[in-house]
Amino acid sequence: MGEGWLLTGEVVSHIKSGVTNVISAQPFGCLPNHIVAKGMVRKIKDEYPKANIVAIDYDPSASKVNQENRIRLMLANAKLSEEMKASI
Repeated sequence: MGEGWLLTGEVVSHIKSGVTNVISAQPFGCLPNHIVAKGMVRKIKDEYPKANIVAIDYDPSASKVNQENRIRLMLANAKLSEEMKASI
């Protein structure tokens, strides 16, 4: 479970330093990341509403198209967020 908490802390640290777009690439069989870090994404987003976080599973059962689409959606959200900031 330590690895999952370390990842969660690292994400929060990046968000506090101004990095709001985060891709969490999760390897096959990384149980701590799936349980702890993935479970904390909602809490992080509640505490930091500008956070744009996506978890991507990289394992044999994950579809490459699904992975790419999730990354594209995350990038589209990031672009929309930047456009909204620019218009204010």
